[in-house]
Amino acid sequence: MEHTLQLAIQAALDVASNILPDLRPGEPATNRALFDLLVKAGWVSRELGEILADLTGFRNVLVHGYTEVNLGIVLDVLVNRLGNLEPFVDAIRRRL
Repeated sequence: MEHTLQLAIQAALDVASNILPDLRPGEPATNRALFDLLVKAGWVSRELGEILADLTGFRNVLVHGYTEVNLGIVLDVLVNRLGNLEPFVDAIRRRL
């Protein structure tokens, strides 16, 4: 369950990192900054950018094991927040 969630968030990061060089908005200092730059370039809304940045922070917990992963939080993200990746996919599709 955690690995699938990690891969879904990583896929969004990969898409953002592949789009940004063509836009030339600047170099992101962090993975979270990828979504800030997409907001500045008008590809996603500020609200969606913030949600995706938060998911990136959660991905970092999953990948790097900063703390023991709380399965209740993983379940909450899967049930209540994973759907936030769909508006990202829609926004990217509209622009491509």
